[in-house]
Amino acid sequence: MPIRVAHVGTGNVGRLALAGLIESPRYELTGVCVSTPEKVGRDAGTLAGLTSTTGVTAVSDLDALLATEPECVVYCAMGDTRSLEAIEDCRRLLAAGVNVVGSAPGLMQYPWQVLPAKFTDPVEEAARQGNSSLFITGVDPGFANDLLPLALTGTCQTVEQVRCMEIADYATYDGATVMFEVMGFGKPVDEIPMLLQPGVLSIAWGTAIHQLAAGLGVTVEKITESYERIPAAAAFDIAAGHIPRGGVAALRFEIQGIVDGRPAIAIEHITRLSADICPEWPQPAQGGGSYRIEITGEPSYAVDICPSSRKGDHNHAAIVLAAGRIVNSIPAVIASAPGIRTTLDLPLITAPGVFETPARQ
Repeated sequence: MPIRVAHVGTGNVGRLALAGLIESPRYELTGVCVSTPEKVGRDAGTLAGLTSTTGVTAVSDLDALLATEPECVVYCAMGDTRSLEAIEDCRRLLAAGVNVVGSAPGLMQYPWQVLPAKFTDPVEEAARQGNSSLFITGVDPGFANDLLPLALTGTCQTVEQVRCMEIADYATYDGATVMFEVMGFGKPVDEIPMLLQPGVLSIAWGTAIHQLAAGLGVTVEKITESYERIPAAAAFDIAAGHIPRGGVAALRFEIQGIVDGRPAIAIEHITRLSADICPEWPQPAQGGGSYRIEITGEPSYAVDICPSSRKGDHNHAAIVLAAGRIVNSIPAVIASAPGIRTTLDLPLITAPGVFETPARQ
């Protein structure tokens, strides 16, 4: 019998996750919740970018969604600029006895040592009350800096450092809020955006740092952060909008988890808006972008992950990866113990039922 699943949020990740739910025989879509007024009343298939219709139309509040009696909710609403609201939404769903799998709130990927107990305790209590579980994931932060590096370190005799890198051209990424308000692209270099306010990087990727540390059995003494920004030499346009001359056109930041006085865990992002900017910075393993995991130890590794898609470029492919991880995790999360669950708690997530034989030409 298909699992009854409802869905929240139809942005970049949410739209693709919704399509995955609709097209999978493992799930029965019960409802969709949106925040944009003009999306209310539209069919889920349309919101997912599909040609088919589902008969499920979008509502605007969680109570109406809960009335459809789902076993699980896929939560892909914006979390970057509304973390507290996203945490409260998840708490409400869990208390109602509904499991939650999603891309937000990102701080719930591994909140311990990052968020105070006043934020995590109500979520854990709601999960106990509702006998329900919460699993938040993505690519980075997400499986590119928890599942994959932990799998690789599991083959090592010794590990001295784990470094996870995203090296990408974001020119085709059309999330204007993330690009301009969160990351600060296009802004003057003396204007500090939300992501680069003191401590924000350490919080946003601290979840990944501490989860890697837990998997490696070490304790992080402190987290350090640094960044560099490069202005545009000339004005140009990207998918999300306009970059003026002198506006930020490249961003490089690094978060380090210090263990025994040295950087044992590092997460680094090299983000350009054009391939010719900062050629001296690390380059992706494929045109556009890739993820890189470097492990220093015995043996040492350098592994590049190069996402691609038949329906878009590297940025689209990365979003498909995030949506796929979310949708495929649903059965394991439903079967898990109540509470905030992480990659360390869940079994290996596979994808039964998604195998396809390519059509013959």
